[in-house]
Amino acid sequence: MKWFNLNLPSPSENLAGDEVLLDNCEAGHGEETLLFWEPRETFVVVGYANKVSTEVNVAACEAKRIPIFRRCSGGGTVVQMTDGLNYALILRITKDGPTRNITSANQFIMEKNRAAIESLADEFKIQNSKFKISVRGHTDLCLGDLKFAGNSQRRRKNFLLFHGTLLLDCDLSLVSELLQIPSLQPDYRASRSHAEFVTNLNLPAEKVKAALVAAWNADEELKNPPLEEISKLAREKYSTREWNFKFP
Repeated sequence: MKWFNLNLPSPSENLAGDEVLLDNCEAGHGEETLLFWEPRETFVVVGYANKVSTEVNVAACEAKRIPIFRRCSGGGTVVQMTDGLNYALILRITKDGPTRNITSANQFIMEKNRAAIESLADEFKIQNSKFKISVRGHTDLCLGDLKFAGNSQRRRKNFLLFHGTLLLDCDLSLVSELLQIPSLQPDYRASRSHAEFVTNLNLPAEKVKAALVAAWNADEELKNPPLEEISKLAREKYSTREWNFKFP
């Protein structure tokens, strides 16, 4: 598997990168890849089927001039901000392997990611010795019952995209300020407010990336990412109101 840091200038380009890599693999022009990007500004990203007015405090976003985007996968709405980390896995779907269906892929990928974060436990336990890293719901990573990472999946015929956001040292007050209480909640949330539900991992991004690279045996850096295709998709889709407010 290959890996690389995307970190393009705009949110729309970074969001487009995940889809372009998936499409290229599906078309036979790419291979399994692990990519990372880190937000440089604050913005909101809704899941593919989310209604913006239901999930987002639009007035607060407008007052702060915080843009709203839509991603190509399902799941809930997130606030992207500095000191967070995004990753994406492009994996081959195999007929009899762990990626064969949604449920099996979720379990396989989340356990690998959980183990990768747990491998940092010696440093992590300095501040969080009483908490256990676990998978909760279907695709959340938690410290105890506090969520620090949400993930989602999109599938093609031969490849899947599995991506997520990790809260490392983020301003968590922005989550309560910019998002409504989600319309769909996992049972373990137990109707808690955002402030009662999310937490930071409190680890440097470079350490988390290195742990994920090792867990997925991503031993070669991707040298020529499809930047022109990413830029084109960002302009034509992820920068447009038609896409981002597809379900207003």
